[in-house]
Amino acid sequence: MLTKIKYMFASLILVSLVSCGGESKKETAQNEGPKTVEFNLTANDQMQYNLKAMVVKAGDKIKVNFENIGKMPIDKMGHNFILLKPNVDLATFAAKAVAAKDNNYIPADETENIIVHSKLLGPGEKTVIEFDAPAQGTYKFVCSFPGHYITMQGNLIVR
Repeated sequence: MLTKIKYMFASLILVSLVSCGGESKKETAQNEGPKTVEFNLTANDQMQYNLKAMVVKAGDKIKVNFENIGKMPIDKMGHNFILLKPNVDLATFAAKAVAAKDNNYIPADETENIIVHSKLLGPGEKTVIEFDAPAQGTYKFVCSFPGHYITMQGNLIVR
């Protein structure tokens, strides 16, 4: 009789453990959704970003902590972050940006080619850019301060 009770008790424990484990996995799967992917992007006086690529999944939320770690004044070495739509001609975009000094070097007639951008940062300044990942593909990010796009560019790769 004692043996039957032990088996029944053990069976109850086993059923409880299995059902709890199943619920836990089910809850985890239901709570999964878009995740926030965070990047720390810096720009320096040598006209360089510290990152050449950022990789995310479609649907992710993206947070870019952007900082100008240079020492030169903003009018000599300001930096921004501009994420462009695919197939934008960088040379044409940059040529238009030179004339847009009063708008942080963001050409007003190119806004339809820009997914997101920051303001122009001076030495030691920081900003946060948050946005949803666009569709799968490769997107170019650049600094549009005059002459910077040549060395200050990278790719946002959305998988």
